[in-house]
Amino acid sequence: MILSDKRILEEIDKGTIIIEPFKRESLGTNSYDVHLGKYLATYKNRVLDAKQHNEIEHFEIPKDGYVLHPGTLYLGVTLEYTETHGHVPFLEGKSSTGRLGIDIHATAGKGDVGFCNTWTLEISVAQPVKIYAGMPIGQLIYFVVEGNIETMYNTKGNAKYNNKTTRPVESMMWKNKF
Repeated sequence: MILSDKRILEEIDKGTIIIEPFKRESLGTNSYDVHLGKYLATYKNRVLDAKQHNEIEHFEIPKDGYVLHPGTLYLGVTLEYTETHGHVPFLEGKSSTGRLGIDIHATAGKGDVGFCNTWTLEISVAQPVKIYAGMPIGQLIYFVVEGNIETMYNTKGNAKYNNKTTRPVESMMWKNKF
């Protein structure tokens, strides 16, 4: 079951959903629009290794925008910091974003109950497109959880993305044992 606009507002009042900054006009019928933060990052190396720490270079999106190009994975970040303490958050692209050929996540659209941070976006484009900090980039949808949660994401000792940040975070796959 997906939360409606009224239910999202009720959960915000209860403190089980936190969105900062919260703008009422970003609340849709059953989702909340999130915006692109001012930082992007790209990997330093063209070939990535899943067993190694692949370093990234951060840069700020200029006021007059930045052109994304196909063939490069860009890491972006949401302007909004979110906390979700009783629901499963899903981040999806907006149809307007998709119609520009922008994909905001390669595979990681689902968050965990207890996720407390900004969202790193795995951005790729079908053709060159100019983007801007603050533009609507995606929408959060909240699903009801069936059953009790044993371990919230923000209390897991092995959670790799718990450090609060306003910048995109690179893959932490290298921390896994395989």
